Amino acid sequence: MRRHAPDPAERQRVLRARGHSVAWVPPLVLLLAIPLSDWSTEGNFRVISWLVLVPGIAAALCGVVTTAAFGVLAVCAYAVSDAAWPHEYQAGLPDFILVVLGGVLSVPACAVRVRDERRMLHMRDIAETTRRTVLRPLPPGWGGLDHAAVQLAADSTARVGGDFYDIQPGPYGTRVLTGDVQGKGLGAVEAAAALLGTFREAAHREEPLAAVGERLEQRMQRHVRYRTAVGRQNGYRFATAVLVGFTRAATTVEVVNFGHEPPLVVGSGGVRALPAGSGVPLGLGELVDEPPPVLVVPLAPDETLLLVTDGVTEARDGDGRFFPLRDRLVRAVADDPVTAADPRRLVTLVRDGVLEHSGGHLDDDTTIFAVRRAGS
Repeated sequence: MRRHAPDPAERQRVLRARGHSVAWVPPLVLLLAIPLSDWSTEGNFRVISWLVLVPGIAAALCGVVTTAAFGVLAVCAYAVSDAAWPHEYQAGLPDFILVVLGGVLSVPACAVRVRDERRMLHMRDIAETTRRTVLRPLPPGWGGLDHAAVQLAADSTARVGGDFYDIQPGPYGTRVLTGDVQGKGLGAVEAAAALLGTFREAAHREEPLAAVGERLEQRMQRHVRYRTAVGRQNGYRFATAVLVGFTRAATTVEVVNFGHEPPLVVGSGGVRALPAGSGVPLGLGELVDEPPPVLVVPLAPDETLLLVTDGVTEARDGDGRFFPLRDRLVRAVADDPVTAADPRRLVTLVRDGVLEHSGGHLDDDTTIFAVRRAGS
């Protein structure tokens, strides 16, 4: 199972109170508690040498200057406390050297920690910028659709993966795309960015939805050939996807499925799955004679399309059972048929259900995307 790496930004938030850092509190408490404990013990049991812990704790929590200050204070506290005892009970020079050495070593250790945390935060900013570039923010009501989405990357450090989604309005209606690139890492992100760029242009310019799908297939094949030419083709690269066209007809949508999980329709009348279609994933079109068909399916104005990637349907619990997505949705509709189809509520319901079912450990990128006509 994947484990989440420690997040330096999250740790900094924990060690703040009312906007101010309180990272200095633990080493300060230790600096005061050790001499007090030492004075309250008998002379044959000395704990003053434990002051070596003070700069060590500061190095793990504070900045370089603060760590150096605690190192100096620890040495001073040792000297004062030890001198206060009769000569026969003094800890002496060896323990004094230990405390001095601990303070000296804590400063470069803190400097290394601070440098690594800054580097991690910088990489996090880069990942967030990349995510916003690939998955651009969608304004409320964009393309005449109410929508909500959440993406949970399998790589929690990178915070970005190979899942993608977008809405593109145009003169021929609003088009929606959701997909999942094979594999993980930067190669999957590159493929997702290539497909989204093509989608945003083709969905606006091409009238038939089939033509948009053809452009996506061509782009994926070109992307694979490019990666092969530059020696970066680490395995066969393809992408499953669902392309949806909201036309002027208020009761139907057009759907092209490229080997992806069929969308679910959620409304007050219940939950149903759209036809899976017979299309192969993007990038594999040369293996078949015909492109995937464009299906015209009914969609009432108050019904919501739920599009998910296999990170949802293949999420497992501790016993290896898959997440029961449809059962969860059926129960939600039965409990509250009026608001169950709200895109934001729907996305939150599925996200919380997946995280609860998997114990927070995701083995694959996970995208949950819900759309319906605005004003429903």
